[in-house]
Formats: sequence, C-alpha cells, structure tokens
Amino acid sequence: MKFGVGQPFRRVEDIRFITGQGHYTDDYRFEGEAYAALARSSVAHGVLKGVDAEAARAMPGVLAVFTAEDLARDGIGTMPVTIVLDHAEGGRMPLPPRPLLATGKVRYLGEPLAFVVAESAQAAIEAAEVVEIVVDELPAVVVPDAAFAPGAPQLYEDAPGNLALHWSIGDLEAADAALAASERVISLALVNNRIVVSSLEPRNAIGLHDAETGDFTLVTGSQGSHMLRAWFFEAVFGLPPEKLRVITPDVGGGFGMKAVPYPEQALVLYAARALGRPVRWQSSRAEAFLSDTQGRDNRSLARLGVDREGRFTALTVETQASCGGALSAFGVYCPTLAGPPMAPGVYRIPVVATDVRIAYTNNAPMDAYRGAGRPEATYLIERLVDHAARELGLAPDDLRARNMIGAGEMPFTTATGLVYDSGDFESVMRAGMAAADWSGFGLRKAATGDGLMRGIGMAYYVERTGVPGKEGAVVEIGADGKVVLHVGTQSTGQGHETTYVQMLAEKLGVEPQHIQVRTGDTTQPMPSAGGTVASRTMVHGGGALKLAAEAAISEACAHAARMLDAPPEHLAFEDGLFRLAGTNRHLSLLDVAAHAGGISGTGDFEQLAGTFPNGVHVCEVAVEVETGRIHIERFTVVDDFGRVLNPLILAGQVHGGIAQGIGQAMTEHLVYDEETGQLLSGSFMDYGLPRADDLPFFDVSTQNVPCTTNPLGIKGAGEAGAIGAPPALVNAVIDALAPLGVRTLDMPLTPARVWEAIRAASV
Repeated sequence: MKFGVGQPFRRVEDIRFITGQGHYTDDYRFEGEAYAALARSSVAHGVLKGVDAEAARAMPGVLAVFTAEDLARDGIGTMPVTIVLDHAEGGRMPLPPRPLLATGKVRYLGEPLAFVVAESAQAAIEAAEVVEIVVDELPAVVVPDAAFAPGAPQLYEDAPGNLALHWSIGDLEAADAALAASERVISLALVNNRIVVSSLEPRNAIGLHDAETGDFTLVTGSQGSHMLRAWFFEAVFGLPPEKLRVITPDVGGGFGMKAVPYPEQALVLYAARALGRPVRWQSSRAEAFLSDTQGRDNRSLARLGVDREGRFTALTVETQASCGGALSAFGVYCPTLAGPPMAPGVYRIPVVATDVRIAYTNNAPMDAYRGAGRPEATYLIERLVDHAARELGLAPDDLRARNMIGAGEMPFTTATGLVYDSGDFESVMRAGMAAADWSGFGLRKAATGDGLMRGIGMAYYVERTGVPGKEGAVVEIGADGKVVLHVGTQSTGQGHETTYVQMLAEKLGVEPQHIQVRTGDTTQPMPSAGGTVASRTMVHGGGALKLAAEAAISEACAHAARMLDAPPEHLAFEDGLFRLAGTNRHLSLLDVAAHAGGISGTGDFEQLAGTFPNGVHVCEVAVEVETGRIHIERFTVVDDFGRVLNPLILAGQVHGGIAQGIGQAMTEHLVYDEETGQLLSGSFMDYGLPRADDLPFFDVSTQNVPCTTNPLGIKGAGEAGAIGAPPALVNAVIDALAPLGVRTLDMPLTPARVWEAIRAASV
C-alpha cells in the first residue's frame, strides 16, 4: 500500500504546525479567566516563619492570594508519589508530605509558597513579587555525598541522614566474591550530570470549575490526560477522578518531565473553585529552571571483573543519586527500577549487583528525562567497558565481541532477571563500524596536519521500552466515510498522529485523508489509557489500534454478510473490500459503514513484557589542545528497532535523541552553589543547550531483528538516540586525549573542562 506501514510517509500534522494552526494550551481562551503567578522561595533551605500576603492582596487587579493555610482549611491534600519502594534492609521508604504550597520549611530554591490570582498576568506577577516571605535560612546540600555526610543539614525529620531510599538489586556478596576470584578488576568512578529538560513549550495549566455540578476541567500540557488525572486528582481533592476532565491539546515537548503532576495543576483548579472563574497559569522560562523536574544527577563507582581470556566475570555498582528537595511522582524510579536492571548492557556477565542510595538534596525534584535511567545505565557500562579495553590493551570492539550475548542465545536472561527476546548485537556493532569506516580512521587521522587530537569511540546500548501495561483504542467508522481513532497516548512532537494514520489506513484499506486521530481528553470513550512514557506508544497503542481495527472489521463483516445474504465466514476482507468467495460480489468497508449508520471497534491491549531496542553509536572527534574545544566530525548509528513503521519519523526521533545526548555530554550542566543552593545556571545565557554548529550530520540506519513480545514486532525507538550518544562521544574524546595521559573525564565535556584535563595530565 502506498501509505502503508514501512513507508516514509510524511507527517500529516506538520501542515497545521508550520502554518500556525496548532492548538496548544495557550490557545485556549475562556470567558472571565483570571491569571496566576507564584511567589517562590528565594532560598534553598530554611525554616518558614511566615508568608505575609497583605500587601499583595491590596495591589490593583489582585483577586486573591492563597497560602498553605488556605489550602489546609479547605482540606486540600498533598502531591502523590507513584513509585514507593522498600529499603534494602527492610521497611518502607519514608514519604514526607509534599504540600502544594510549602509549610514549615522550604527545601529547594523556587519551592511554591503563595498562589496569586489577578485580572492580568502582569498584575499577578507584580503582586507575587511583593509577597513577603519570612525564612530563617539554613545550610544547604545540593549533591548526595554532602547530604549523606555526618552533620549535614537535615531536610526531613522522618528521613534521617537525608536518606530517601536505600535499594539494591543482585547478590552483592556473590558479586564481590566473583570479583575477588577474577584475573583483573577494572574500576571507574563516573558522574552523570544534572540537566534541565528545556522543552520548547514551558509548562502551563488552566483550571475551571462548574459550581452546579462540582465538576472540574483542567487544560494542560501533559504526556497523557488519563494518567495525569488518575495520579493526582483524588489524592489532592479527595474526589473521584470522574469529577475532573483533563484536556491536553498539542504539546511542545515532554521528554518525561510532563508525564508527572505538578502543584500548579492542582492550584489552578483550587483557585477556579474558590473564585468561580477560570484561572490560567503559564510558566516562564526562568520558572522552568527552578520548578520543572530535572534529570540524571548520580555518581557511581563501578567494578568489572575480567578473566584471563578477557571475559567478564562480575559487575558491581555503587550509586549515589539525588531526588531533590521533594519526591516527585517517579522520583526514585530512575536510579532503581529503571536503570540498574539494565546494568549488564548487552554483555554476558554472570553476576551483577547494584547498591543505590538516594538522597534528599536542596534542589528541584528529580524525575524522568528522555530514557529515564537507561541512559545512566548505558553510560556506566559502555564507559567502563571502553576503560577496561584500554587497561587490558585490547581493541574496544574486540573486548565487546568476546562478551556480547550471541544471537543464538536468545531469549537470554540477564543476571538482573531481564529477558532479552531478540537481537544480534555483534552483527549490528560490525555494521556500525563498517558504516563509520572504523578501519579507515587511522588513515584519516594520519592525513591531517592541523594539530588537532583525533579520536574515535563507540557505545553499544540496549534499553527496555514498552514496559508492562495496558492501552486502549477505539475506531469509529462513520456513515459519512470519516474514520476517527481515539487513543490514550499523547504526542508531544513525536509524530504519533502520522504513524497511527499510517497503521490504520493499511489495516482498514482506507485513504489517510479520511482518518482523524483524537487524543488528550478524558471524556473520550477509552477502555484504558496509559499515556506516553518509556517509548510505549507504538508498542501499546499500536497493539490497541490493531485490536480495535480488527473489532471494527468484524462488526462490519457481520453487517456486510447480511447485505450480501451470505454467511460471514464466506467473506474475506482485503484492501478495504469485503469479497464473497466464489463470486465477483464485493462491498467496501465505507459503504458497509454508511449502510449500517456507522461501525465501531474497541481494543484493550496489555503488554506483559518489555521490548529491547539496541544499537551502536560511533563518534569521531577532533579536539583543540589549546582551547579544549571538541569538533564532532562524524556520527554514525546503526539501530535494531524490530519492525520499522515509518523510517522518516524514526530517523527524526533518533536525530533528536542524539542531539539531546550530545548536549548532555558536551554542554549541559545545571549548577547549584554548594553552600547556598542558589542556581548558577538558571538561564540559557548560563546553561549550554547544544547549538546547530555543535552537531554534525548524522548517518543513521537500521539492521533489525523483529521483536517477539508484541504482535507488531516493533521495539520502542523514541529514547534510543539520547541513550547511546553520551558514552560514544566521551569514549571518542578519551581516545583522542589518551596519548596526552587523559584517562577519564566527566560530563559535560566543556572546553574549559577538557582544557583543564589536558593541563593536569601534562603536569
């Protein structure tokens, strides 16, 4: 089929976006709406003595200033935590309450203290600035080791030593014993730097309340309206989720940060009920740096055992991570359930153990960011394997090949209990090396006379996507010939609409222009909805679409059989037509729907196992010794994504992920002052997003092995680029600087940091 699955079908949503016809939260307008702003803490840690809002309430245009006392009086609850785990030594992790507005103490810079509502946005902002906050400032801690140090300032009484969670996976005693019996043990300490998400569209929320019914409506950018409602509304308001309608229109970037609920989304609902009018809040970019959940930020010590033949014997990892000054919904997920199970990567390591300690620190809450723990796991193992190859005097591909799980070993159960269903890792690695002309690097390096230090590096990633869960879909084929697909996943720029249209057009045999995709509204007729996280949309949503389309075809078949006066089993459906066996009689699906007054089908798909996309990134760099500046000269990727639905959209997703990965590796770093907790990189003047001239053209291709754990044979692809890029780039830079004595570097590899490493190595 011309527009079927596997074809590079151009994005159907782009026309409305590039012509200004997109409909985002800011495009929603309601009669009588008011505007909100927040008074936020200007200190990172302190005892909150009082919030004086009288001057703000007296300012022109101000309708109300709500404080924690108002919320408590009205019985408003606290923000929920979705992932709650047990300590390794037993006992549940503490759950200090996170109120919508701080009370008692402030624990991070920018923590909300008062919610100002006014007739205009400017009036609200000006009034928020005069809210007087009385705080007795306390010492701050912004990194885990400082938070765990004896005598460190305590953030919560019920989290002694600032320990949010002590968690482990694997048998640490067995791993230590295996290391002790190994021929060599290679150790490496690594930092995975804290980064801010920087979505193109900052967060926002509009709250409405119907006084007659008591129903609420929330319009907000999210990664799934159904899951957002389920996660916070009942906990905060004590009302059943059905009392809230959540509408998520077009969204300009999510990357995990918009998957979780925030206090502002509850505050606009509370204020709308209190004032009897719609209330709108829009984050500024400065607020985003303070209040959006942030990503990564952990420190690990890894030890890899190797035998005489260069085969891995054991791996142990000790990690310290931060969850920030308050627990976000998935605050402890990334360093525990997401990352450590992926620690072995694509390697046959008999014993693996990871010990994780998560600290409360005086900075913004931590949560998922593109890849959510899997980039940290890949960075650790791929930096460690490259380091081991250098220590052992082996080529990096040779050491990898000796230890890679073979295609003939699939399905393979790793030492952490995950089951890789499919993959041919060494073959993909060799394909990537060939595409990058790895063997020709030496000649290219020798042919240059510009004085730059050149290096080449690789990283092989594997990640888990489409984690177990359910997703629903409803297909409606109208009597007018229009097809509507209702789905619960939410596009934040990935091109879901196009791929869904493409899949449904092939399944139903109808032209793409007849299909409309609807999402982002909790009033939709959905059997279940899990939202967009962990690259699950095409695994879960695609599975649900398949079931819903088949149900619609089955209903239409029964109706067509009556129209043709034949048993349904004598009809075959292909390319949009029902054909009666042994005759030339046929009916189109759209004609049947018109005759029936409309046809519908519902699918509720449950995915019980993850998918494991994997691939190799090869990076080639040139480094200026005198300045430390890195030039990326080549970047090559070969991925295994199972079945490819749309290669054009797939390439775009990989390109975007690589850009974010390179950003983390080279330029991005959120810096807090270690004594005061003040943010030192709180704008794009100080925080280094990658620019066009930082990035080369990417050579991206696939060598796919179909997935066996879902009916479409696909493996999630949205996060892959951000996972493989950082270790590939850092490995390339270490390769370039190794002749100068540089053995390791921590991200981000800014010119200053590289220059300092070169100077330190030459001393």
